[in-house]
Amino acid sequence: MRLKVAIIGGCGHVGLPLALAFAPHHDIIIYDINAAAVEQVKRGEMPFRDDGGEQALKEALARGLIVTTSPEHLSTCDILIAVIGTPVDEHLNPSFAVFDRLLGQLDEVLKDGQTLVLRSTVYPGSSERVQRHFRQRGRKVEVAFCPERVAEGVALKEIRQLPQIISGFSPEGVKAARDLFSPLGVELIELAPLEAELAKLFTNVYRYISFAVANQFYMVASEWNLDPYRILQAMKKDYPRAAHLPMPGFAAGPCLFKDTMQMSAFNNNQFFLGHSAMLVNEGLPQFVVHQMLQRWPDLGQKKVGILGMAFKAESDDTRESLSYKLKKILELHASQVLTCDPYVENDPRLRAEQEVLEQADLFVIGAPHKRYKTLDFRGKPVVDVWNHLGHGGRI
Repeated sequence: MRLKVAIIGGCGHVGLPLALAFAPHHDIIIYDINAAAVEQVKRGEMPFRDDGGEQALKEALARGLIVTTSPEHLSTCDILIAVIGTPVDEHLNPSFAVFDRLLGQLDEVLKDGQTLVLRSTVYPGSSERVQRHFRQRGRKVEVAFCPERVAEGVALKEIRQLPQIISGFSPEGVKAARDLFSPLGVELIELAPLEAELAKLFTNVYRYISFAVANQFYMVASEWNLDPYRILQAMKKDYPRAAHLPMPGFAAGPCLFKDTMQMSAFNNNQFFLGHSAMLVNEGLPQFVVHQMLQRWPDLGQKKVGILGMAFKAESDDTRESLSYKLKKILELHASQVLTCDPYVENDPRLRAEQEVLEQADLFVIGAPHKRYKTLDFRGKPVVDVWNHLGHGGRI
C-alpha cells in the first residue's frame, strides 16, 4: 500500500535516512525549516555522513522526493512523521517546549483521518500527551509511536534490517503504522505506546551503563598502573559471559546521556544506577587529564593536540562530544590545546591535521577515526583511552 508520507524535520540524522528508506515504497515529502539543509538535500548532497546515503538520495530525488520549507503539503498526507524528540533542560529534566510548539503548528494543518507518528526518543507518556492534545480539541488524528533504533552513520542500512517497534492508541493507529513500515520487509513488533517508549529508553540507557562499567574498570586498572586492555581482553577471550562488555572510551553523543537523565526523571530521580553511570562517563575526561598531569608534571609548558572532535569514530557529528569537555579541562592545564578532525565541518576553530601533528608536543585521541591508526606521530607520546593504536590503555 503506497502512502503519501511527510517527515517533519526530515533533513536531520533521524529523518533523512528514514525518508530515503521509504522513498521506493511511499510518496515522500521532507519538510524542514532549515533552509540551508533543504537546499543541500535538493541538490543531492547529504548534510552528514551515512553509509549509502548519497546514492539513495539521488535515487529518491529521481523518484520525485519533495524537499521543502513550506508546510503546505502536510494536510494532503496520509501519515506525518515527527522526528523531534524530548530534550532535557539545564537542570537535566525533560522539556516539552519543543513538542508544544510543534503541536501548535500542526493544529493549523492536520486534518481528521491523518496519522501522526512520533519517531524520536520521547519522555515516557509523551505519546499519550500528544493523543490527549488532539482529543481535547475534538480532532480525529491518530497517534503512533514507532521509535528509531539505528546507529548514526549506518542508519539507512539498519532501517532496512532491524525489527521495528510499532504502537498506537487504537486499531486504526496501529494499522497505519503497520502499513507504513511493512514495505521495508522488516519484522514488526507491536507494543502499547508506553511500552514502546520505555523499550527505546531502556535500550539507550543499557548502552550508557555498559559503557560506564567498562570505563570504571579502565579507571581502576589505570590507578594501579596496569594495562586495562590486557585485563579486559583476557576477560572476554572466548568467554561468553563477558562477550558483550564494551571497551573503554568517551561515551557521548546526542542520545545516551540525555535518555539516561529522562529515565531518571521518569523514575522520580531515584535512578541511582543511571546517576552513577553519568558520573563515570562524564568524569572520564577529567580522569584522563589527571593521569596526564601525573605523567607530565610540566604539562603547563606543553601543547596538546586532540585528534578527533566528533562524538564517535567515522562521524562528523559533534553533538555532546566529550572531546570538547576534554579540551576545556586541558585548556586549564596545558600551554595550548590544538584540535582537528577530518570529518567535522561545523567548527571553525579546528586546525589542519598536519599543523596539529607538527606543533603539538603530545596527543590525545578524542575520536578513534580509522585514519589515526597509520598517522606518523613523529615519536611524540599519544594518550589513547580507546587503545586504538594497540599499545595498551595506560597513560
